[in-house]
Amino acid sequence: MWADPADIEPAAQEQLRNVAALPWTHRLAVMPDVHFGKGATVGSVIAMHGAVSPSAVGVDIGCGMAAVRTSLTASDLPDDLGPLRSAIEAAVPVGWNAHDGHADVRHDPGLTSRVDEHLRGFGSLRAPGIGERHGRAVAQCGTLGGGNHFIEVMLDEAQAVWLMLHSGSRNIGKELADRHISAAKGLEHNLDLPDRDLAVFLAGTPEMDAYLHDLYWAQTYARLNREVMLALVEDVVRGAFPGVGFGERVTCHHNYVAQETYDGVDVIVTRKGAIRAGRGDLGLIPGSMATGSYIVRGLGNEAGLCSASHGAGRRMSRNKARKAFTVEDLEAQTAGVECRKDAGVLDEIPSAYKDLGAVIAAQTQGDSPLVEVVSKLDTIVCVKG
Repeated sequence: MWADPADIEPAAQEQLRNVAALPWTHRLAVMPDVHFGKGATVGSVIAMHGAVSPSAVGVDIGCGMAAVRTSLTASDLPDDLGPLRSAIEAAVPVGWNAHDGHADVRHDPGLTSRVDEHLRGFGSLRAPGIGERHGRAVAQCGTLGGGNHFIEVMLDEAQAVWLMLHSGSRNIGKELADRHISAAKGLEHNLDLPDRDLAVFLAGTPEMDAYLHDLYWAQTYARLNREVMLALVEDVVRGAFPGVGFGERVTCHHNYVAQETYDGVDVIVTRKGAIRAGRGDLGLIPGSMATGSYIVRGLGNEAGLCSASHGAGRRMSRNKARKAFTVEDLEAQTAGVECRKDAGVLDEIPSAYKDLGAVIAAQTQGDSPLVEVVSKLDTIVCVKG
């Protein structure tokens, strides 16, 4: 555990105990941003032998991060960043919006081809009744969504400009997850679980094969979704700053499944609100809409299942945040950042999240660190749905 037990709400502690007690659980690692979720906590890494729990992945299959460093520096930017934010919002559908068919990625036809090829695999998905979602999956590839998803323009310590975004597999990932979770709950071996939301599929069964097939498809869809969005944002920046170049990229999933080996045991690892942090792996740990983010490098800590946190983690529910804070609070906490400052994003106010610095310290210091910090990125533009 890389979290202070005193900071974990009782409901989340109960979820952790339930997961640890499952007969298929080999090991459980708890990240410093851990908080209550459906079935399994957000911010937990679960290694199971011979089984997988879809709720230990989450409904936004493949959700994660992508970032790219540009050749721009802070001195290249205008004083008023409002037009840049508006141009990004016009290029990338946010909230409930979607593209009219395929996204138009002008500077990367190869990416368009890869997206088309992946979408042709839609017909192989095994979840019942999913075929009707095809058109929506096409239109949503390259869209942000809402909630804690974002697109940001950021500055590193050398004042280099970075583009960063956070999103997942959109509605198709949720629909696949919901259908498979429902199927798992009906299996006989899950009927006596302390929490039916922890229902598992067992290795060697058609149900597990079907789930993993659909899950891996959704994970790839989520990665392509981020690639398309990043390409669209790059096009916006090219239009605003002719001659701009794009360099180092960092990408990572933080709601996903991987097959790995620990203690000589082959296991299925679910990272729900956690990134892989194998030795040398680069990852992204974002804060809230004004607190910046970190680029980190994994240390390969096997005690932590080679993982790290996926962000700051919520410290209060969305409803509680809306009741606890005002738009004036949001304006004060996002001062200096070009972003929405209205009631529609009040539940994303920085104070609704844990302190990012403390979360980073919990996994970089002490006797068993998970990652080392490569760079701190400060937010100057934030786009939210």
